[in-house]
Amino acid sequence: MNHGTIERNSILLLVLCLVVVSIGGLVQIAPLYWIDSTIEKVQGMRPYTPLEQAGRDVYIREGCYLCHSQMVRTLRDEVERYGHYSLAAESMYDHPFQWGSKRTGPDLARVGGKYSDKWHVEHLNNPRAVVPESIMPSYSWLGQTPLDLSMMEPRMKTLATVGVPYTDDMIANAAADMKAQVSPDSKEAKALLARYPKAKVANFDGSDEVTELDAVVAYLQMLGTLVDFAKFDASGPNLR
Repeated sequence: MNHGTIERNSILLLVLCLVVVSIGGLVQIAPLYWIDSTIEKVQGMRPYTPLEQAGRDVYIREGCYLCHSQMVRTLRDEVERYGHYSLAAESMYDHPFQWGSKRTGPDLARVGGKYSDKWHVEHLNNPRAVVPESIMPSYSWLGQTPLDLSMMEPRMKTLATVGVPYTDDMIANAAADMKAQVSPDSKEAKALLARYPKAKVANFDGSDEVTELDAVVAYLQMLGTLVDFAKFDASGPNLR
């Protein structure tokens, strides 16, 4: 059958287009039914601590994602500037993910540990104090706003229903873990680290109470720190 016959018969053209699209769709979709997950499991990944999750919620509430992406693409210039390209596993517990599509400010996927807690506190209070050319607005009220500790337990229950592996123990200790993460000398901090390895425990903003500023800094200091990229091998040894 030549192309002329197909092109002159609209019904035949439509039917053949549907057949081709259906075959292509089946080739892409059918294999998904024979695999457990399309996301690789990488050593080191864990759910957010209650304080980190609270900071993430404040981050979203304040619209930080509108100016900062959290996805390092595989392009050479991005890898050289920000670090190892982002893995799908790093966003597996994100609801919603924060990949972003605009960079008024730098990408934050690898910002954890790049600056001190004090730098982040000063940057959020007065961005131009540490980055003179910054056009970022000030978020000085975060350090004056106590964090509502009671809201995290129902928040974690909701996240657990959509697949985040929070255990009953994690949920029951949500408020205590938020206090423990800003109290490095407390015995509760050890229990927190047992539940959430690699969590940074520090009095982030220097105040005696748990504030929204503590939460945001805890979240920022975690980004990009869970996977040890010095040992990461995409061919498989890191998968578990």
